[in-house]
This record gives sequence, structure tokens and C-alpha cells, in this order.
Amino acid sequence: MTGRARERPAWERPAWERQARGRPARGRPARRGGDERGAVTAETALVLPLLVALTVALLWLVTVGLAQVRATDAAREAARALARGDPADRATALARTVAPGATVQVVHDADRVEVRVRLPVSPPGGLLGGLPGAEADATAVALVEEP
Repeated sequence: MTGRARERPAWERPAWERQARGRPARGRPARRGGDERGAVTAETALVLPLLVALTVALLWLVTVGLAQVRATDAAREAARALARGDPADRATALARTVAPGATVQVVHDADRVEVRVRLPVSPPGGLLGGLPGAEADATAVALVEEP
């Protein structure tokens, strides 16, 4: 014998001692390892704002892409109208109908027309308000059609 008292089997211990072993004061089972309650909540609280910011940034990139498509379509429509012989102010109005808020530049040579459309895109607000604005820029060239 090593001098240590022999541990009594569970059926020989009083009820209060059997319940207290391996359990914290409130009667819940003891946890092994660290207490990780709330870890998922804390991780979600850290990650969720990043996911929202990423979603807003991606939506803004889609908005910039759509503005580029609008500017390209506006430049093509205006160049096509000028090539057919429409007046420059009518072609400019057509381009502004396709891309509202755009600035339109027209260069009319003897045998070709060139239309440049610039469409500003404002950045998203809120936390991403510090992002720089963008500008969609498109140029279309068409040969003048003979009547």
C-alpha cells in the first residue's frame, strides 16, 4: 500500500457526494477544455460587418459595370445617328437618353464621326463613402453614310 486511502465505489458514497463529483456548483456537467460558449457569436460579430462591406463593394462594382455598358451603348447610338445624317444636337440628346447624366463630345470629320461619352458613377454611401468615384468612358466611331 502507498498510504493513500482507497476511494469508495459510487454505491457506498452518500447521494450528495455522488451528485457533486464532476459537476460544477449548479449541477451542470463539468466541461473539459476551455469554456467556448459564445465563440460563434463573437466570430459572427466580427465577420458579419466584413461580409456586408464586401457585398456593398461588389454591388458598387456591378453598378460601375452597368454604367460602362450604358456609356458604350450611348456612344454607339449617337455615332450611328450622326453617320446617318442626323444633326449633332439630336444625336447628343439620344446619347443622354441612353445614359442620363453623361457628357457627350462629338467630332465630325468629312468621312467619319467620333462620339465620346463619359458617365460619372458616384461611390456608395455609408462606411464605403470614402471610396473614390468612377467614370465610365466609351468612344464609338462610324463612317458617314452617303445619301
